[in-house]
Amino acid sequence: MTKKIDKLVKDGPLVINIGLRSFFEASKTQGIPVVHIKWEPPARGNRELLHLLDKLL
Repeated sequence: MTKKIDKLVKDGPLVINIGLRSFFEASKTQGIPVVHIKWEPPARGNRELLHLLDKLL
């Protein structure tokens, strides 16, 4: 095995959670090392608002 794979097997994976806080909480509850990044789609998914924002840029 490569050194990276050996390290992953030895240390275990780290989860980077983007978006769903419930997935972060479930991983944390199970003792999985996890980092949560709060993210929402641009304009909260509102296509009309997203179109208007695109015009500004």
